[in-house]
Parts: sequence; structure tokens; C-alpha cells
Amino acid sequence: MITCTNCGCGYPSRGLPYQCPKCGGLFDFAVLPDFDPARAAPAQPGIWRWRHAFGLPADAEPVSLGEGNTPLVPAQAFGRDVFFKCEYQNPTGSFKDRGSALIAAWLKLRGRKEAVEDSSGNAGASFAAYAARAGIRARIFVPASASGPKRTQIEAYGADLVPVPGSRSDVAEAVRRAAGGKAAYASHAWLPFNLPGYATAAYEIFEQLGGRLPGAVIVPAGQGGFLLGLRRGFEQLRIARNLSDDPTITNNQTVTDNQTLIDSQTSVVKMVGVQARACAPLWALFTAGREGLGFVAENATLAEGVRVRQPLRGAAVLGAVAAGCGSVCAADEEEILPGREALARLGFYVEPTSAIVWSALRQTIHEFPDPVVVVLTGSGLKYG
Repeated sequence: MITCTNCGCGYPSRGLPYQCPKCGGLFDFAVLPDFDPARAAPAQPGIWRWRHAFGLPADAEPVSLGEGNTPLVPAQAFGRDVFFKCEYQNPTGSFKDRGSALIAAWLKLRGRKEAVEDSSGNAGASFAAYAARAGIRARIFVPASASGPKRTQIEAYGADLVPVPGSRSDVAEAVRRAAGGKAAYASHAWLPFNLPGYATAAYEIFEQLGGRLPGAVIVPAGQGGFLLGLRRGFEQLRIARNLSDDPTITNNQTVTDNQTLIDSQTSVVKMVGVQARACAPLWALFTAGREGLGFVAENATLAEGVRVRQPLRGAAVLGAVAAGCGSVCAADEEEILPGREALARLGFYVEPTSAIVWSALRQTIHEFPDPVVVVLTGSGLKYG
């Protein structure tokens, strides 16, 4: 069930509002959709084998380009065995495809033919592709400084590209003024529909580790939606497998004999978010509380995908970090390109936004138990 986090109003049965019509609040899942590994449907494309956990009505048609099922590759880093989840191998080159597939499905279900979205690049490219797949006309607002390959990709899918001078916040304001009427605001930040799509990466990691939960997961965080979706995915796995020692989690499900058995782990997965220090509100809140926000700026950074000064789900993201005694790290600007080069030497070609995980890995590698998973969110082919 989806409700407003401010006033508790339920999500309307018609239309596709991005914020609560009653109070302007943010929508989220009050109760996570039921998850049962035994209900996976291998015949469905990509992430859609988990559609029972998406919260979509039964009559919703899948919108898919084969997203999901990305590799989990072992490698050596800083003297440890580490696993790299290659999300840049999704159809449009980023993890955003897991969420865009669901947002497009909701748009199609609600009969919307036009939609606007704002993005630093990856979300826009992803939504443009899935809108094209669903037969929806897309208009994508991006910073005028957005990476050239991402802008080219957006236009290639047939979407209208609207460059906006100024900061990332200026882009968000411009698209909100344009939303309304026939055009729905298909926001990956405001809408909650993408979060169950992101959770599918947690289910895959669990399977790829041979039926084990990871000790820690490191992931870039701008709005922090992917981190939040992963955390919820791991929670759902623990509920389904009766593994939780967290008193806030209850379990009403029974593990059947044909389900994969897991190691007898009791610790919650430790989530590590990483931001560029040039614009790091989550890091500031995590390290210094609300007082830290007074020092947050929206400075230019090579990691353009995480340049978000006011993450809408910031409290929930920090709660997801705190629940597993994880952390939020900041990468200095001079670390980003060397990190990208180090990852390339291991065979992983990623964009600068994704490369900030290398700094976080260096900072935290000796703090967390095995196995450590590092999420590589965007392709290096998008940078230039």
C-alpha cells in the first residue's frame, strides 16, 4: 500500500500524481509488497520474474528491455576479495533501468501518453528508452552541462531534450513548472514505484552469492533511491527466510523445503552510501547531524549523477544505513578519476559517478565482514 509520508493519504486510484494532492507530501510504500522467493516466475523477462513483489495490479503489462540479471564479478581490491555488481550492463547502461521499467508500466496502466522527467543524464536516458518502449512521448530536462553522450542517447530514443542552464536544482524546478495537464511527472525521485525495481538487485546478489546475504554493499548515492531499494530487498529476503534478528522486522512466512537454504547469518546487511564531497548532504547529515547541512554546497563535480543537494528520501536513506550499522562516505574530487582508472585496470569501465565507490572501498574495506559487494552503477561509455 502506498501512502503519503506526511498526512497518510492513500495513493489515488486514478491519475499519476508525483506528490500528495492533499498536502504536497512524498508518497512511499507504507507496507512493502509481499515477497516470496517461491513465487519467482523464470519465464518472465529480466526483473519481471519478481513482479509479484512490485505492488502492481495484476492487469499491468510489463514494460521490459531485458533489464536485470547483471553480472556479479569477483576481483581483488586493497588486499581483499570483493564482488562487483555490474549494473552498467543494463540495457541503457545504468541501474536506472530497473526503476524505469516499473515507472513506465505504471504510466501505461494509468493511460498516460506523455511524461516529463528531470535528470543529470542516466535517469533521463533510461526513462526515454522505456517511454519509447511503452509508446509514451517523453520530454527530458537536463542540466546544460550534462554529459554529451547521455544527451545524445536521450534524443536517440525520440525524447525531447530540454537543456536548463544552472544547477541540478534549477533543472528540478523547471520540470515541476512544466508538469501537469497531459504530461505526467515521471520522477525517479518523487515517485516510489521504482524502489521495488531496485530491490531486485538485492535478490540477484543473494542468488549470485550462492544463497548468502552480503556482509556489506557499497553504492553511489545522490537521491539514494538505489541504496534504499537494495536495503528493502535485503529486508524482504530476511523476512522470507526467517533470518532477522532485528526486532523491528516481523515474519509471518514459512520457508518451504524447496527453497534455497542460507548460511545461518544473523547480522543485517551493512549499507555504505558514497557521495562526491563537492555535494554531499547525506554524508554531512550522517557525520554531523542537521548542523552539517549548513556546510553543504551544490558545487560542480565529475560525479554529476550524485550532485543532489536536497535528497527527497534522505531520512529513509539514512535510516537504511543506520539499520545495518553502515556508513556514508565522501569522495574527494581528486580521487574520482584515479578511482575510475583503478577500476578499469580490473576490467570495469565506468563513468566518474560510479567510480566514487573506489574511494569508499578504500575507506571502509577493513571495517566490514565478507562478502563485500561494490555496485558499479553507470557505463564509462556515457562519459565524455
